[in-house]
Order: sequence, then C-alpha cells, then structure tokens
Amino acid sequence: MSTALDPAVTVGAWLHGVVRDPDPAALAAVPGMDGGPVRAVRAAGLAAVVSAAPLTEYGEEALRRNLEDLAWLERAARAHHAVVDALSRAGAVVPARLATVHHDDTRVAAMLAERQAELAGTLHRLTGRGEWGVKGYVVPGALPRTEAADGGGGAGAAYLRRRRAELTARDEGQRIAGEAAAAVHAALAGYAAAARRHAPQDRRLSGAPTAMVLNGAYLVETAGVEGFAALVRELADRHPEIRLELTGPWPPYSFVADGPAEPAHPVREPAW
Repeated sequence: MSTALDPAVTVGAWLHGVVRDPDPAALAAVPGMDGGPVRAVRAAGLAAVVSAAPLTEYGEEALRRNLEDLAWLERAARAHHAVVDALSRAGAVVPARLATVHHDDTRVAAMLAERQAELAGTLHRLTGRGEWGVKGYVVPGALPRTEAADGGGGAGAAYLRRRRAELTARDEGQRIAGEAAAAVHAALAGYAAAARRHAPQDRRLSGAPTAMVLNGAYLVETAGVEGFAALVRELADRHPEIRLELTGPWPPYSFVADGPAEPAHPVREPAW
C-alpha cells in the first residue's frame, strides 16, 4: 500500500523491485504503470526500479478503491509483473509487493538505505538461480478403483453399495495422490537450492479438470535447470497417479522475505 502522501504531490513512485545495477535494455523493454518508462533510483549500492504513479489512480484512497476492482487489479498486476519479469531475465531481482507506492524518489532511496543489508543478502542468495513451479493434478484413470460386491438386498441396497464403493475409491484416490505429491515435492526440494510448498489452487483458478495436489515452487541453479526438468519427467513416470506440470523460470516471488502464501502463475501476487 502507498505511504502517506503530501497533497501537493500529484505523482508518486510505484516500486517494482530492487536490483544491484539495472540493465538499461531491461528498463527500456517494458512500460511502467502509467505507460511511460521505468527508471532506477540508486542508493546504498542498490537500485530500486520504479515507475511514475499518478496519485489520482495510485494514491492511498484511490488504491483502496481500485484494489476491489478485479479488472483493474488484473491490469495492474500484469503491468507490474511485466517489469519484474524483464528485470529477472537480466539478473537477480527482489520483487516488490503489489501496490507499493512511495511519496517520491527520496523516500525510495531512504528505503534502500534502511534495508540495505537485507536486500543485498537476498540478491546474493538469488544470483544465478531462478524460480520454477511444479503443479501436480490427480489422474483419476490411474487410481485404483474399489469394486462393489454383489451382496443382494435388491436395487436399493445395490445402489447404496455402489455409492459407498465410489466414495471409498475417491477418498483412496485422493490419499494416494496426496502421498505421491509429497514424495515428488521431497525429491524436487532435495535437488533445488530452496523449496516452498504452497496451498493447492482451486480449480476455478487453475483451470484444470481435476484437483491440484501439489503447488510447489523451487529455486534452481541456472546451470542445473536441465537436470531439474529431467527429474520432473522421471518423477512423472514414477507416479502416474498425478500429472505434473513444470513452468518457469519466474521471478523469485516465493523466495524473498514475507513472500505470499500462494503464487498464482503467470501473474502472481508479488512478494514484499
């Protein structure tokens, strides 16, 4: 959320992320929140990448209203993520939380000085690494099914037996898929430099026809990406009861301080 703003100020600074030394080509690659260029504010050996944020739209009261507007929120999140993504492709970046608006560049520089040790340490940890997402979905056809025995008792009793068998099979399938997801996550976490297991996404968000049982994020060395992808394929063969989906690389939203509870690729709630 924005800081307290002087009524005389009409344009604030929307913070996208912090880097060591931004690549000018990366800054020129995408527009900022107002459609204009992004710029770097430098202090304490770091650079904060910001864009102009007209306070009629991005001031504290305006943000409070706009964040309740899903269409506006989606547009803002996509614009913010596009800048963060461009920065991440050029090097390590600490993404900023969505809707972080500072009074002016002086306040941005003060933030860099105040958090210099934390931000520099995070950049060091992220250098040469990228975030990869692995999602796992139940594969109903690969799960064991329970056959209902013919115990007599007429059509009503037969229906109840079939229904009980269906529920038992579903519960057993969820259990087996959950165990497979835990095994997959443990194997991937053992390969990665760091790992986070987020809450599974609702089907309305994932768009998948079956339930998600794994929503993992993994910080992987750039030099080890091919090996990581090969491990995902191997685990998919080993666990046919879940379908694995590998995505990335993403900006390291899951691996900075105070990260979100759940990433939402491709446009995710940023991190600090």
